[in-house]
Amino acid sequence: MNFQELLFREAENRGFTDVEIYFEKKEVFGCQIYNGEIDQYEIAEDGGVSFRGKINGKMGYAYTEKIDEASISYLIENAMENAAVLNDDEGEEIFPGSESYAQGDFFSESLQELAIPEKIQFIMDVEKELLAADPRFQPTDFCGIRTESVIKTLVNNKGLNVSDKLNVLYVYVQAIVKEGEEKKTSFEYKVTKDFHKLNAREIAQKAAEEALAQLGSRSIESRKYPVLLRNDAAAQLLAVYSGNFSAENTQAGTSPLKNKQGKEIASAKVTIVDDPFLEGGLGCRTFDSEGVATRKLTVVESGVLQSLLHNLKTARKDKTSTTGHAHKNPYKSAVKVGPSNFYIEPSLKGFSELISGMDEGILITQLSGLHSGANTVSGDFSVAANGFYVKDGKVQYPVNLMTIAGNFYEMLKGVVEIGSDLTFPLSPIGSPSLLVESLSVTVE
Repeated sequence: MNFQELLFREAENRGFTDVEIYFEKKEVFGCQIYNGEIDQYEIAEDGGVSFRGKINGKMGYAYTEKIDEASISYLIENAMENAAVLNDDEGEEIFPGSESYAQGDFFSESLQELAIPEKIQFIMDVEKELLAADPRFQPTDFCGIRTESVIKTLVNNKGLNVSDKLNVLYVYVQAIVKEGEEKKTSFEYKVTKDFHKLNAREIAQKAAEEALAQLGSRSIESRKYPVLLRNDAAAQLLAVYSGNFSAENTQAGTSPLKNKQGKEIASAKVTIVDDPFLEGGLGCRTFDSEGVATRKLTVVESGVLQSLLHNLKTARKDKTSTTGHAHKNPYKSAVKVGPSNFYIEPSLKGFSELISGMDEGILITQLSGLHSGANTVSGDFSVAANGFYVKDGKVQYPVNLMTIAGNFYEMLKGVVEIGSDLTFPLSPIGSPSLLVESLSVTVE
């Protein structure tokens, strides 16, 4: 018998009825460069087993990083103790499996075989190209490359046995340019499974150009302006509020989207989807953390809320069906609700078209202080921002550090145009650029 079979047999002998194990193994390589030298270096392997089972009508949890026979009694005892302290059955269940599962192509063998020296040389080339772009650039301690691969397997005693495998490579660099007393920064990143499509010079040049463009910033009048949130800034803002599309939060009373299904919550321009099979997505999966087969879900269609994200427990409470959004992160945590690849659908309109259509307004390229400056319950936000003044359809000049303020849900209703430039800034939550009717802008 293997580990899983021994665990299930012993658990059933101890009184468990439904039992499940969730196995996760993650391999990571990471390297950061500073001034031509390796500054940080990491090779790590992490993972373990989470055990879940029903005993006396209650669900107990336990986990271990060790997968051996000695761990079996440990898992069972801890799950029994965990179940005993629960006041009642919270509605969790072990899922027998979906009728079918789509095939996922989330793993690149060529990326997995990529040699470490090749990765290190590439990120050194990125830094070298950046520092050579202009003598005003300073070495940065945020220039790195990282690869991750993860295997997830879910097995239970109801016949379910499913597995996913995914890998990805990240490259990221911060550019720091200093002229006199003025210092500006920019951030550039790439996420891919195809290393050989990356170009070190292109990555460095894009970071350099954005940092240089911010020099010579000026002040403008503080008031309300039309605002163009560039794709990465828009994605960051969406990520802060994405949890409110979870039925877990509506049931807890912490999301204003409760009882809003079928109602207009955004501009007719806005469609939000969650796609577990999005090519290159960081949240791809063929099954969720309860073993339910995943599918593409339209959350908001033309401004109307169509669906919340559900796991089995939240679906039962709302008397509906799960959407396949059970989520465990990390493997040792309890089952919650979480998205796969969650994003605002792009249009066919290019970024330059969005700019040229603005009579006057502000282009926002960077946001900071999002978590401290955003109230996820009310939707209100007031966050620091970098960007540019736009007049007569052209970017005029960079603006001193700004604070932009508004309400996320009112902002969604005020979206007048959407770009074609969908991006996911090192996250499974993405957005194209969004032209918003009005936000309050305060300038230093």
